Amino acid sequence: MSNLISAEVITGNSVYGVRQAQYTVGKESGKNFIDAMSLAAFKQAVAIESATTAYSHVVTARQTKIDELSEALSYIAKAVGKLNNKNAKSTDKVTVDNASWVKNIAAKYEVSLSWESNGSQMTRGNLQKAQTNVQYAIEREDNDIQQDIVTLQSFISKRDNAYSNASKVIRKANQAAGSTINNIGA
Repeated sequence: MSNLISAEVITGNSVYGVRQAQYTVGKESGKNFIDAMSLAAFKQAVAIESATTAYSHVVTARQTKIDELSEALSYIAKAVGKLNNKNAKSTDKVTVDNASWVKNIAAKYEVSLSWESNGSQMTRGNLQKAQTNVQYAIEREDNDIQQDIVTLQSFISKRDNAYSNASKVIRKANQAAGSTINNIGA
């Protein structure tokens, strides 16, 4: 937080005989120490909040990708099931349900699939490769989303800590001001 604040000494002392300074937070100058610390703490919390929001969008996008790839995998697995008998050859063809949607999802996420010339069929060998490729893409995204969730939890913790620190600064400033007023009155 200290790198968010810069100080400039003001000539002369305060009424308490203490050197005075005015503080700048970002582009906002002319702040006293308490205001500067509070503002810096809240600016830090808001910056972390922005990063948290952005990262939550990343996690949501990854989850959408996993969901779409999982649905594509279900169509591919269903087609594999149609050919799962001992007499099926690797060159036997089967129609994949909702083939155009599966193609679009595969293209969207750059997953390689090999289709027959009619565009809705695959051979058994190509279906097995497609199943492996889509499963691999899902597993890769699942690993990435786990790392993203850990990072997101870290951002949330930092954000909560930053808001807590800002609140503590304000609370302590209020206590100090109250104590000063009580001492003046005594």
